[in-house]
Amino acid sequence: MSGPTLDPPAVVAVLGAGNMGSGIAQACAQAGFTVWLRDLDEPMLARGRGLIQKTLEGAIQRKKTTPAKRDELLGRIHYTTEVATAVRDASLVIEAIFEEESKKRELFEEVARHVPAGAIVATNTSSLSVTRLAEGFPDPERFAGLHFFFPAAINKLLEVIGGTRTSPETIRRLERFGYLLRKIPIEVHDAAGFAVNRFFVPYLNEATRLAEENVASLATIEEVGRELFGTTLGPFELMNVTGVTIAFHAETSLAASFGRAYAPSARLEEQFRAAQPWAWKETRVEPEKKTAVRERFLGLVLGIACELVEEGVASPEAADRGATVGLRWKQGPFALLSEVGLSEGLRLVESIARPWGDSFPVAPSLRERVHRGETRWPMRVIRIDRRGPVAWVLLDRPEVLNSLNSELLAQLDAAFAELHGDPEVRVAVLAGSSPMFAAGADIAEMARKGISDGREFGFAGQAVCRRIEESRMPVIALVEGYALGGGLELALCADFILAADTAQLGLPETTVGIHPGFGGATRLTRLIGRAKTKYLVFTGVPVTAPEAARLGFVVRVVPAATAREETQALAEMIASRAPLAVSWVKSVINRGMDSPLDAALRLEGESAGHTFATSDRTEGMQAFLERRAPKFQGK
Repeated sequence: MSGPTLDPPAVVAVLGAGNMGSGIAQACAQAGFTVWLRDLDEPMLARGRGLIQKTLEGAIQRKKTTPAKRDELLGRIHYTTEVATAVRDASLVIEAIFEEESKKRELFEEVARHVPAGAIVATNTSSLSVTRLAEGFPDPERFAGLHFFFPAAINKLLEVIGGTRTSPETIRRLERFGYLLRKIPIEVHDAAGFAVNRFFVPYLNEATRLAEENVASLATIEEVGRELFGTTLGPFELMNVTGVTIAFHAETSLAASFGRAYAPSARLEEQFRAAQPWAWKETRVEPEKKTAVRERFLGLVLGIACELVEEGVASPEAADRGATVGLRWKQGPFALLSEVGLSEGLRLVESIARPWGDSFPVAPSLRERVHRGETRWPMRVIRIDRRGPVAWVLLDRPEVLNSLNSELLAQLDAAFAELHGDPEVRVAVLAGSSPMFAAGADIAEMARKGISDGREFGFAGQAVCRRIEESRMPVIALVEGYALGGGLELALCADFILAADTAQLGLPETTVGIHPGFGGATRLTRLIGRAKTKYLVFTGVPVTAPEAARLGFVVRVVPAATAREETQALAEMIASRAPLAVSWVKSVINRGMDSPLDAALRLEGESAGHTFATSDRTEGMQAFLERRAPKFQGK
């Protein structure tokens, strides 16, 4: 299944010019898309235009943009009151009107009459079922949820929600669209509250329950919320800023799906009816009551997070990413669970679940992990995506630009060890899960290391690089975005590098007081020579993909829009060759490079001779004579 291109300057139609719609339109225009922003009448459009201009003026004052760039961005946004005008050339339509199902359905009926064939249609709903909204839409495979977080032009989180009939390709294209907007997309299945609001809104409600039950003062609850999650605003001040009405309606919606454990507290409903802000500043902090509040918050958030993972709504990594990126918590629920320990976490969850019965289930997986004696919840930062004979090994820390820490190196080493023993895998591609390779080592971790720890980290990186370099199968590094420092060192240990035309590559370690330690300087010297390597390392200045190709350490530059497709096609071509011959000649090239010429030639001749004893040689030559494609089995 294919559709109109979803790369700038393709048209994105945003239906609804309110706070969310105007922010979404701005985010799309910032990424270079042509935007049509539609609302019911000219005053509503004028308000939306004003919101965008006000945000951009603020960005100019903060020196985040310039008047020239503002004008260029504004020139990409067009305004209309007609749905047909907005969507007629659109590659993507994003609905962003108020949360009323009947009104959204009416709008989608009109969209269906005018939208081009193959365009994706998405709803920005925060509480309604994507599957239900897709009912009656003529092409539900191309219908999905795109839940932007406020403020949409700035907040990096984007929940990508698939309904029961949304196609995997639609999800894949929307995730890529999210990255083009410089967002961090997380894949979420269709369920009330999706991933983030499922535990965040009940946290706000729990704050009001604690007040209702006189567990602590409003000021105490507010301060514990700030301290526990590392936020500027606690629950009461946050509701004052975003609106008590929103919290009440969101919790009511969750209660309709999950039962009485999610019902709004009487105190929250009272505040909603009074239409008054929380007067938490008028109370005093009670330090002796903080522990009770903290345990209630932890039990609630950890319990709900474990349950939504149990239900398959989102992965633990997505839940944590949603909390840290979207809510700006210092840690996500699963990082917090590992910090307190699984056994203590289970105690807290069981304590808060006890009064609620079936409406607050305790995830069996949490109990099982505690029973097995586990103390931490495992989190994946490396993913393996098998595509036939090609395995993509994906660095998966997009929220920190795939920066390399000790856990990532350990999981990367384990991934290549696993693939080395899998005869079905003939080629590996090393890439980022996002259009970003790796921006270098995790400075937050590196800053804590002394001499001994620094040496240990460097040698651990070298061991992983050697594992990749000596793998039996060819390894292609696909560099998109940045490959800097340790990121480029990882790429250099692959058999060769493909780079997107927008990539930047470099070894900037000297700019932070260190130098390459995973073997990057040594490998780069063997590829391009001493002088060019010294220039790159001494200056620390990254180079573009075309310049890296000219220097000789990138073998091919590919368009960013098709980088993954072209890399997969190349990997499949290599995978179609005789696997033993490819694996053996890889070893010949690697070993021969460091050997005297006579020894290297002897090694090559001996290895080539041994290929004549393989079944693949018999099959390959017979297929050539019979003018058919060979079927190599690696024997």
